Amino acid sequence: METVKVGMREFREQLAALLESDKPVAVTKHGRTVGLYIPIRHRPEAEDLEALREAGRTLDAWMATQGLSEDELVAEFKQARKAGRKRGG
Repeated sequence: METVKVGMREFREQLAALLESDKPVAVTKHGRTVGLYIPIRHRPEAEDLEALREAGRTLDAWMATQGLSEDELVAEFKQARKAGRKRGG
């Protein structure tokens, strides 16, 4: 499944439409991916579990294309959160 890349401003402005889309969205800031939105549809409980598994597979595939390990992704996330707290965000 193809991932749509949008900037943070565009993500905020088009949030309603993006929430209705079936495509994953990579949110970027200055060209760097800072977050992922992986949509799921309201389904019965068993289907929710499969949707979560599919989201995990999508994330794994994205990490592979970026050459990131889970540890590197977690480290980047922690660094981004720490930087955001320092800026007051």
